[in-house]
Amino acid sequence: MIHQKRRETAAIYLIGDLLALTAAFFAAWGLRFQLEVVPLTAAVPDLEPYLNLLPVVLASWPVVFYFHGLYQVRRSRSRVDELLTLMLAVALATVLLLAFTATYRPTLGDGPFTFSRAFLLLFPIAAFLFAGGVRFSIRQWLRNRRRRGLGQQRILIIGAGTLGREITLKIQEHREFGFELVGFLDDDPGKAGAVFHGAPVLGPVASLDEVLEEQRIDQVFLALPLEAHKKMLRLLRRFNRECVEVKLVPDILQYATLNAALEDLDGTPVINLSQVPLQGWYSLAKRAMDISIATLALLALLPLLPIVAAIIWLEDRGPIFYSQERMGLDGQPFMIYKFRSMRANAESSSGPVWAIKDDPRRTRIGGFLRRWSLDELPQLWNILRGDMSIVGPRPERPAFVHEFKHKIPQYMMRHRVKAGLTGWAQVHGWRGNTSIKKRIQYDLYYIQNWSLGLDLKILWLTVRRGLRLNAY
Repeated sequence: MIHQKRRETAAIYLIGDLLALTAAFFAAWGLRFQLEVVPLTAAVPDLEPYLNLLPVVLASWPVVFYFHGLYQVRRSRSRVDELLTLMLAVALATVLLLAFTATYRPTLGDGPFTFSRAFLLLFPIAAFLFAGGVRFSIRQWLRNRRRRGLGQQRILIIGAGTLGREITLKIQEHREFGFELVGFLDDDPGKAGAVFHGAPVLGPVASLDEVLEEQRIDQVFLALPLEAHKKMLRLLRRFNRECVEVKLVPDILQYATLNAALEDLDGTPVINLSQVPLQGWYSLAKRAMDISIATLALLALLPLLPIVAAIIWLEDRGPIFYSQERMGLDGQPFMIYKFRSMRANAESSSGPVWAIKDDPRRTRIGGFLRRWSLDELPQLWNILRGDMSIVGPRPERPAFVHEFKHKIPQYMMRHRVKAGLTGWAQVHGWRGNTSIKKRIQYDLYYIQNWSLGLDLKILWLTVRRGLRLNAY
């Protein structure tokens, strides 16, 4: 049943893409030859050669979309991730279309016909906009249906322990995924008849056959502890006879502090518990984004920076910039740069201490700069140097790192990626003199779930919410 639902959803997306590509094709034709957004240098060509090109597009572009995973229905997929994937698919499909039109020259009149380069440029732009709009509409329609209780997948969790209850919370937090939690199965007599987060324990694992049939289960999450390994193997063999989707939640989450990845060691599967998603092409893409955004930001702020520097110097004739050692990628120290917001030599007698709200060491202009995080702007230079990234965990001073790593589990995991100017913790208000444990929780979430889409989301939240929250 669940595979049929996915095929039906994939078919809806396919039909939407075909309609969007057709509309984009004629929109590009109209823009080029009717509205003449690019001035014509010759007469308007016949439509027939272009109509002959349309079936090629409708046959090949969905294939490219398919191999980019755009028809793999994942209810938890973010909009930004889908749009970025669509952008890459359109780019590749455009390259293939250009290659085809370079070799396909239909004969028309006295010689071979050449397709308009402006049209071939306008079409992929229109295709991305139309397909993105249609996909967004389909996505919203499906999510609204799921929120109303339609098209839901019925979920059974085997194991009502810590792991099972954690999965329950995740499911309940995202109603738009369309997961309806039926309940748990657990062999612990003390949990019989209990209710966890609104989901009942339906009985022991031995009642699995009865529950699958009566409750019409679509998906089963195996969330058993490590000591139940043999029971888990028996259940997996048992599910080979059922048409339900089975997902295994390994009881190694306390050890898997970063993304886990399946590796191959001479034919033997090995799970890498310290896999970081920022590798290879992803690392290159993130670095390219850092350089682009930092360069544009510096150019845009060029008129403002000298004014800020002059005001800082005029207040007390002290240094304009303030440098401080911080710990970055792989625990390597680097010097971070800021506009000075406190009196010169403010820590000469106290040593490294946290800034507090309304810190008496601040200068008048310093209070304003820190309130709006303008003192952080020189770190754009750190980003261009490669010390930092636009998005990532905020870097700490070595003295604080040495203290926290002995007190807070997994603290050093945040140094597996570059430090950032803004981050997932900061846009949720966890910055400055706030809970270190909460900041680590958000930093690890960012590392575990990194994507370019998440970076763009954090940048958007940074702009929308500002960085004034808890800025001491």
